[in-house]
Amino acid sequence: MELVADILLVAGALGAGLYCFVLSRRLTRFTDLENGVGAAVAVLSAQVTDLQSVLETARTTASHSTDSLQDLTTRAEDAAKRLELMVASMHDLPPAPSNPASAPPPSEPVFARHARGAE
Repeated sequence: MELVADILLVAGALGAGLYCFVLSRRLTRFTDLENGVGAAVAVLSAQVTDLQSVLETARTTASHSTDSLQDLTTRAEDAAKRLELMVASMHDLPPAPSNPASAPPPSEPVFARHARGAE
């Protein structure tokens, strides 16, 4: 009976050793930096680094654009205020003469066409 127990014990030890050997090989392939998950982790890490630099560039550009837009908005508001004042001051001017005879002569020459039969 002891012989059977010893044989089963040796068989169990050999099975456990074989199992550990197979797991070791699978783990080595799994963490391989060229084909396994290690390669995927390395690629993702490089992509994260690239995305961080692109994000920083985008933040800088957006900050400059915001500053520029704020400056342009301020200038546009100032111009709108001046235009409102000019339009308001136009209401204070006397109305233009309605009689064309009393109107000042035009500053540009006027060209008139004559009918063909009138020559």
